[in-house]
This record gives sequence, structure tokens and C-alpha cells, in this order.
Amino acid sequence: MPLGANKATIMGVAGVSTADAVLLHTSTITSATTAVSITSGLTSTYNTYVFTGYNVHGSASSDAQFQVSTDGGSNYNTTVTMALHYMANSAAGSAEGPAQSGASINSGTGFAGIASSFDNAAADNNVTFEVHLYNPASTTYMKTFHTIGNCGGASTNYYPSAGYFNTTSAVNAIQFSMTSGNIDSCIIKMWGIK
Repeated sequence: MPLGANKATIMGVAGVSTADAVLLHTSTITSATTAVSITSGLTSTYNTYVFTGYNVHGSASSDAQFQVSTDGGSNYNTTVTMALHYMANSAAGSAEGPAQSGASINSGTGFAGIASSFDNAAADNNVTFEVHLYNPASTTYMKTFHTIGNCGGASTNYYPSAGYFNTTSAVNAIQFSMTSGNIDSCIIKMWGIK
């Protein structure tokens, strides 16, 4: 199934079969937590895993981010290289970008950015994202990924990124967090793509 059809399936478009996109896990957060970790289900069953975050609202103005683990979630410090770009348009109509974000990483062990400068000033501000992780169970190749993030608030910001985790160990857990403060509320779904 082409990626466009997978996206349609994941987003619940009428008339699209869900046979090739399987919902594996849902995390619903309704009170403050420092991170959302998914520590089971990343196996060799699927070559592609998609994580979708809906209405992610933080306790502080910060950035949405993620990292993976090769030891079941004991450590989230896998070496990552990625480029995060952005385009922005404020409510007043001033546009910015496309440009590379300061959240890009060159062979670091920090968390990979999904969307930067999230503003929590209003209760309805939020981040929505997709993270596509390819062949996490491979013990031969690095683990490539790409993300799409969107922030809604005083301005709308669009963040595409691509990168890889530089490990030939199997990735078996993933964690989402903010660069500062807590995640106050969100829904994160994990999908396996056949």
C-alpha cells in the first residue's frame, strides 16, 4: 500500500481499508507526566511503525521531542543525526522560513526534535505530529526516520525532519517528552504498517 493510503488509513478517512495499518497501542495522558514511553510492540512484525500524537499540550513553552532505546526503555540515549526544518506564519500574517531549526543534531545522544518553540500560553495551543520509524528490529542497518510536526498557537509552525539512529542493535522502545516541563495532556497512537 502506498504511503498516501497509509496516511489516509491512519487518519481515518472513510472508504480506506485498515488491513495494512494496524493500531498496536494508544497512550492517553490526562494529567501531567514527564514523558510517554512505549516499551512493547516494536518487533520485526512490521517494517514501518508510525507514531501519531494528537493535541499534545505541555506545561511550559518548550519543544516536542523523542528518543529510542535498544534496552527495553532503561536508557534513551541512542546516537542520532537529524535535520529539523521549519516554516511559520504568525496570526498577524508574518511568514518565516523555510529554515533549519536549532534542534537539529549531528551524532548526538540527545532527544530528536519534532516541533520547536511550542507556546503553552493558551489552553487550546497544541502540537500534532507523526513519527515514521523504519526497520527498528534490524540488527544490520541503522534506523532511519522522518517526522512531521505542527504547532498551533500564536502562530502556526510546520516542522518536517529526517534522520537516523546510528545503531545496528534492535530498537525496542520509544519515548516522547518536552524539552522543559511536563506533557499535560495528549493521545499518542502506535501503528504497524504492513
